[in-house]
Amino acid sequence: MISIRNVTKSFGKQVVLKNISLEIKHGETIAVVGPSGVGKSVLLKLITGILQPDSGEIIIYGKNITKAKTEYQKNQIRNNLGVLFQSAALFDSLNIYDNVAFPLNARTNLNQKQIHKRVLRILRNLDIEKYALKTPGEIPMGIRKRAGMARALITEPKLILFDEPNTGLDPLVGQEVYELIKECQEKWHFTGIVISHEIPEVFQVSNRVAMLLNGEILEEGTPEKLLQSQNEAVRQFLNGKTNGPIKIN
Repeated sequence: MISIRNVTKSFGKQVVLKNISLEIKHGETIAVVGPSGVGKSVLLKLITGILQPDSGEIIIYGKNITKAKTEYQKNQIRNNLGVLFQSAALFDSLNIYDNVAFPLNARTNLNQKQIHKRVLRILRNLDIEKYALKTPGEIPMGIRKRAGMARALITEPKLILFDEPNTGLDPLVGQEVYELIKECQEKWHFTGIVISHEIPEVFQVSNRVAMLLNGEILEEGTPEKLLQSQNEAVRQFLNGKTNGPIKIN
């Protein structure tokens, strides 16, 4: 389970998150949605320990990452995490095999034979073994996303964070990414947190949705609950309207 308890984060006088609390059960996927600039990516950075909250705590499978004092302590907790970034964030100079193997070489004591066996298994599971010796620039974006997912899964994490997984993709590739998330969640049963502003597309991979606005969770519940919400700001965001309580800067 992941517990986000009374988390507040400010940058100077700007309060980005105000007393945020969320409980995420093992095996479920929650989408954190909202307009640009409401603190979605800040929340992700707090969960990974890249940023430190001003107050509150984040507990990841029984370990409090907000109380970890050193990078070593944080990395011990991060071993339970995988991340799929917007662009897949692959190293351009490495082929797909080496990109996927990178976390095992950097964060584990596995020998090369063990690493090779695990990398081949994940490449086969995601049907990208034939691209193993290609560099990211030589393969389509959909395959790059699969390679990014393979790298996120290679350490067998309990939690995977998806940072705007479909931003900048055409609708067909975007849908392929959502199908990839569903396929992998069903196979590996990880807990997922998806940071997104794509509504309602992200609902297809979400058990629950939390909408952020003005630094607070405006509404939280199943996708069906949000779609039926009578809150004016929620309805404005879901319907993509410019008129309403949410002001476009």
